[in-house]
Amino acid sequence: MWCANTVKNMNENEEENSRSNGPGGMTATARVQAGLAARYRRERRFRLFGLAAIAASLLFLVVLLGSIVAKGYTAFWQTRILLDIHFDPAVLDVNSLATANYAELVREATLRLFPGVESRQDRRTAAKLVSTGAAYQLQEMVMSAPKLIGSVKPLWVLANHEVDMFVKGYISREGSENERRISDQQAAWIDQLTVSGRLRQTFNATFFQAGDSREPELAGIRGAVTGSFLTLIITLALSFPIGVAAAVYLEEFAAKNRWTDLIEVNINNLAAIPSIVFGLLGLAVFLNFMSLPRSASLVGGLVLTLMTLPTIIIASRASLQSVPPSIREAALGIGASQVQTVVHHVLPLAMPGMMTGAIIGMARALGETAPLLMIGMVAFIVDVPHSFRDPATVLPVQIYLWAGSPERAFIERTSAAIMVLLLLLLTMNATAVLLRNKFERRW
Repeated sequence: MWCANTVKNMNENEEENSRSNGPGGMTATARVQAGLAARYRRERRFRLFGLAAIAASLLFLVVLLGSIVAKGYTAFWQTRILLDIHFDPAVLDVNSLATANYAELVREATLRLFPGVESRQDRRTAAKLVSTGAAYQLQEMVMSAPKLIGSVKPLWVLANHEVDMFVKGYISREGSENERRISDQQAAWIDQLTVSGRLRQTFNATFFQAGDSREPELAGIRGAVTGSFLTLIITLALSFPIGVAAAVYLEEFAAKNRWTDLIEVNINNLAAIPSIVFGLLGLAVFLNFMSLPRSASLVGGLVLTLMTLPTIIIASRASLQSVPPSIREAALGIGASQVQTVVHHVLPLAMPGMMTGAIIGMARALGETAPLLMIGMVAFIVDVPHSFRDPATVLPVQIYLWAGSPERAFIERTSAAIMVLLLLLLTMNATAVLLRNKFERRW
């Protein structure tokens, strides 16, 4: 009897297994295992695709930054020529030092380096080796120390930007003379100056101390950096208190109704609007309607305030939402008013996140170009601005202007200015991360 039941059970199990087999005769367990293996393979492929995407992104970033650095690092060095300047009293009249012909002193000192130059054309060619800024350098020296008149003083002056590009290797000696900006005669003179020790490369302090110029060797970023600094002061002074106040009201005091929902939707939409729209708004309101000075840091700061307000409001609301409700309940439970609860308890705990959002908004404002082009900050500004109403430009706009210049030396300075801008942005973002890590509380 027992043997018969055992045989019957075995037959029933075989029949059930045969019914559970698929078209290929696989059991249910085998099909599950095959499905798991397929899913694991797809997961591994997905991970490989993700790693490949990250690797490609890093590669593109390295190529981009590498090309910028390769083109721009030489801008931090400038070629100079040693001239023996004779401060000729016949040229420098004590009563008219401001209008004296300092360029003549530079030209005569340059020609003394090449005694064999006699023709007018060769004299002009030799004089082009030195930058026009050398005359302004002499003017500043004589105006500050008139006792130099009558003396002979060795002085390192800026070389012309074409000479600088030739020394740095951006202008090749190969090819026809008509295809390059440096003639064979000038190349021979440059070699002569190098051998005699009268030509060298020094740190380019002019790049950090001067404003914009038509001559590349005289152009600097000080005016643009100062304009950016003044513009960001206006932006921060207006956008941070207004943005925090708006976030506190919407999150802590405003009733939840259609109007507040409409305001929240509009704030989120404003954060995604192209920045040039804010430039058009600034052009219509601040320039055409309010008649504020064109191309001034004041107007630029007002425009960037409108652009950064949505970002700061959203970040501030997120910081307020991260404060646990128990903080509010505890303060209200011991008799604090709603205003006291927000000001004394909620706001201090949310402030690190608000500061992080403000710094990120300022970093975005520092890199903006389009809205400032609309309000005229694309103007050619030589002088460094000293107030919020002075004509000014900002670093991204300065990069935009230099990128459109035909001279090869401006390409070098464009890349160098981009490096400075990236360093400033990296510093601001790193500051935001440090503040967040230092003051952030995890609940």
